[in-house]
Amino acid sequence: MTNTNRNIALFSILTMSLVLLLLMNISLGSVSIPVKDVFNSLTGGNTSKETWNYIILNYRLPKAIAAILVGMGLSISGLLMQTLFRNPLAGPDVLGLSSGASLGVATIVLGAAFLPMGLSSILLSSYGIILASSLGSFLVLLAVLAVSQRLRNTMAILIVGLMFASLTSAIVGTLTYFSTAEQLQKFTFWSLGNLGNLSWSSIVILSVCVTIGLLLSLFSIKPLNALLLGENYARSLGMNYKKTRLIIILATSILAGSITSFAGPIAFIGLAVPHIAKLVFQTSNHSVLFWSTLLFGAIIMLICDSISQLPGSDITLPINAVTSIFGAPIVIWLLIRKRKMMN
Repeated sequence: MTNTNRNIALFSILTMSLVLLLLMNISLGSVSIPVKDVFNSLTGGNTSKETWNYIILNYRLPKAIAAILVGMGLSISGLLMQTLFRNPLAGPDVLGLSSGASLGVATIVLGAAFLPMGLSSILLSSYGIILASSLGSFLVLLAVLAVSQRLRNTMAILIVGLMFASLTSAIVGTLTYFSTAEQLQKFTFWSLGNLGNLSWSSIVILSVCVTIGLLLSLFSIKPLNALLLGENYARSLGMNYKKTRLIIILATSILAGSITSFAGPIAFIGLAVPHIAKLVFQTSNHSVLFWSTLLFGAIIMLICDSISQLPGSDITLPINAVTSIFGAPIVIWLLIRKRKMMN
């Protein structure tokens, strides 16, 4: 089987898996709904119980779409960062955007006692927390973009991003030290990630942000392939390296910043999924990796969300815990398997 035929077969399997997992994800929960009724509801048909239709369209479908958007966005931003910095451990949080979002939320949640009562109640609402998170990410983005215009060395930008992350984490730690138990609990719940509290209006905003980020990433596929061989090689091909770097950083910022704002900081996905795509498709060509990473991100996020729901139970596990507990061993296994195949 040629590589092209193999890739077509793999993409077909991944696409079918995504559709099946979407239906399964919506059917699972504290109330188990047959897959047939889920399919009927999504296609405009009738379900066995009217309440099931309401649950699907108002609660489970938005959560499933959020899982797909989060998986796709974080996976692609991880791929961009790993290629730009030529570092397999780089993820969407290396620019400090997640830490900036955490600082914005911590300022509102942990500093609510210092705000007027009317203002604090507005800012502590779901949209207030999203706004604070977005503002925190945006301020860090502006700082990173300003620094990237002055620095020629890409690795220096990576170090600056890590320093921003350390600085914001230190401020969050200071706010945590002076906070009450109730404030700490609220901030901890946000930091564990949540896909289930998004309304349809939030889903629309998140979809627009992720689409913009993915389009910018799509236009960067050719430059990303050139970057695999280093900055000098990319420049020798006539690539405007500074402009390309700016677009990649901007795309990652839009993807990681918007997702963190709406769903909280989600671990593992951005770091690990690009490696899974590379190992399965056995290629470094970003024309293939972009779409494979996109599909793998959505699939793995749906699987993690399905596991977190604990079917048949009212208990929901934190999505962050599930992505790390079930994701890290998969990557370790794939890397060990790859090493055995090479020996």
